[in-house]
Parts: sequence; C-alpha cells; structure tokens
Amino acid sequence: MSDSIFTRIINREIPSEIVYEDDSVIAIRDIQPQAPVHLLVIPKCPDYRDVVDLATGDAELMAHMVAVAGQLANEHANGDFRLIFNSGEDAGQTVFHVHAHVLAGGLEEGTLAGN
Repeated sequence: MSDSIFTRIINREIPSEIVYEDDSVIAIRDIQPQAPVHLLVIPKCPDYRDVVDLATGDAELMAHMVAVAGQLANEHANGDFRLIFNSGEDAGQTVFHVHAHVLAGGLEEGTLAGN
C-alpha cells in the first residue's frame, strides 16, 4: 500500500505550508480552502483511516487534535471555528488518513469541507 499524500507531506516529500507541528500532529493550510481560514490537523501516525478508527484506537490523540485545532483557531482567527472530520467516501473523504478540517473566518451557511 502506498503512502497517503499526508504521509508524504509529513515526510517532507511533498511541500506544504506547515502552520503547526509537534511530535504527534502536523497542521497545514488546505490547498483548496473553503473558508478564509482552512487548516488541516493531521496525526503523524497513519494507522487510523477515519475519525471512528481514531476515537476507538487512540482517544488521547483525538483529544490532542481537537486541542491543536482550538489553538490554531485562536492564532489564525478569532477563536471561533468549525471542526469537520469527513468519514467515508460518501461523506467526502478522499484521503484515508484521518484528519480534521479547521474552518474559520466568515463561514457561510452550508459550507462543507472535502477530503
């Protein structure tokens, strides 16, 4: 199985605008933003396909992702944000390495995030 685009970004094989990084997660700007602030929080561990796998497999990592999302919203917006996890192809997930979309700044009603 080949590495996901996120694993390749984490490994610095694909360039991306990194806005946060620690031992567990990396956060990047989405290349197709759906809001003025659209960041992705991605665990460095590729073991979890979606948010359900993550929640049952590593609740502490999931909580850390949410905390990082809040920190990023404080740094890049006014602290208010929408946090979206797409789970499954029919829900718009196209990269099956769990990740959270952090959207903020002038969201319009009905805005959804892909990936």
